[in-house]
Amino acid sequence: MAGRLAGKRAFVTAAAQGIGRATALAFAAEGAEVIATDKDAAKLAELRAPGLSTQPLDMLDAAAIEAAAKAAGPVDILFNCAGFVHQNTVLTATEAEWDFAFDLNVRSMWRMSRAVLPGMLERKRGAIVNMSSACSSLKGAPNRFIYGTTKAAVIGLTKSIATEYVTQGIRCNAICPGTVDTPSLGDRIAANAAQAGGLDAARAAFVARQAMGRLATAEEMAALAVYLASDESAFVTGQAIVIDGGWML
Repeated sequence: MAGRLAGKRAFVTAAAQGIGRATALAFAAEGAEVIATDKDAAKLAELRAPGLSTQPLDMLDAAAIEAAAKAAGPVDILFNCAGFVHQNTVLTATEAEWDFAFDLNVRSMWRMSRAVLPGMLERKRGAIVNMSSACSSLKGAPNRFIYGTTKAAVIGLTKSIATEYVTQGIRCNAICPGTVDTPSLGDRIAANAAQAGGLDAARAAFVARQAMGRLATAEEMAALAVYLASDESAFVTGQAIVIDGGWML
């Protein structure tokens, strides 16, 4: 039985670990030809699956994005996953953090989408899936000033692309997770450990935000990405889909 993405070519950013890695593997398992990219070439080289190829890519490099998209050829699916979580408030955030976060979390999605859209429009089909967050225009979170602001911008970017091309076979949606158990979260737990009273206490604080009493897995995010990339979601566009374990209840 053919997979749900059989015959489709997918381009995935931030694929070396976490949600990007899980999604690249899920796309490949569903039959897609996957181009998996990440700045971390060493970790990326560990990613292997039938139909999956890897390519180092710095999402802050505009010329590299254009070159990677050209080398990939026409793609049916773009999963924009690259991003970074700063811990700051409106008073503690720095100009450098603001510039970096908007460059990586928002500008890179614009550049990547711009690079693949002409091929999608020529063939009158394509699905773009952007990684946003429940912490965005949907919900505020303590100590996430710049992060929440950039993820709100991602929702705006998503809706704009969806609106522009809704009659031309292009769909664009955003995934808005709660707290996902990834290496990135591990870094934030470690950063909060001293203030929280240890690693276990810091992790427990993140878990406590989820009404279900657990963290999400990267594979759960990947399953939603597969749905949004597949023809099963052909009538879904411009949506910011929350998958947060009840955080927003």
